[in-house]
Amino acid sequence: MPGAVLPVSATQPAAAVAAAAPETTRPLPEGMEEYMVHRVMQRVDVVLDQRLREAIAIVVQEQTRSVLPRLREEIESVVRHAVYEAVAEELASGTPAAGKG
Repeated sequence: MPGAVLPVSATQPAAAVAAAAPETTRPLPEGMEEYMVHRVMQRVDVVLDQRLREAIAIVVQEQTRSVLPRLREEIESVVRHAVYEAVAEELASGTPAAGKG
């Protein structure tokens, strides 16, 4: 049934409910609820920041490991091509290498 309220025993152990709810309910002092929400949000923000940084660092490390072989291949290809072009230009110019510099 939507909107039905389950008995306390169906949702939480009775000991947890007894520990969480005092025998008599007193209203919170003025501003206390807002203060508590603010403090809880600060704590959540700190924990989220720390855990997100850790999770992101792990993902970045994994991605770096997987990209590294391909990156090395590309760098090797670029260097090889640059050296090939430089040697070809040098040979085409007809000037001795010792005369430059």
